[in-house]
Amino acid sequence: QVHLVESGGGLVQAGDSVRLSCKASGRAFSQDAMGWFRQAPGKDREFVAAITWIGNELYRADSVKGRFTISRDRAKNTLYLQMNSLKPEDTAVYYCAASVPRGSYYVQDDYEYWGQGTQVTVSS
Repeated sequence: QVHLVESGGGLVQAGDSVRLSCKASGRAFSQDAMGWFRQAPGKDREFVAAITWIGNELYRADSVKGRFTISRDRAKNTLYLQMNSLKPEDTAVYYCAASVPRGSYYVQDDYEYWGQGTQVTVSS
């Protein structure tokens, strides 16, 4: 059975940095795309970043590019999201997702596997 477990969230102040981790188990995702989505209170879940199976990085251009960096450790079957210069509007539950057999890396419905999420709260 596949499990994705996020960690690293918490309460931080504006301007701080946080690194989220997503540990996968049950199968290897070394040749799959993986991504991060987030859901703020009262809003729909939205794409944050993805990394393709060959290592190309994709970002939500308007709000996180230049501040967030997605990476992966194939040997550890782990996905990361380094978040710098955090803002209160980054407050959300952050979800890890894996495997896009067809469709778009930007679309949540196209991912096969999901974690339970980790809360990131940024105070001003």
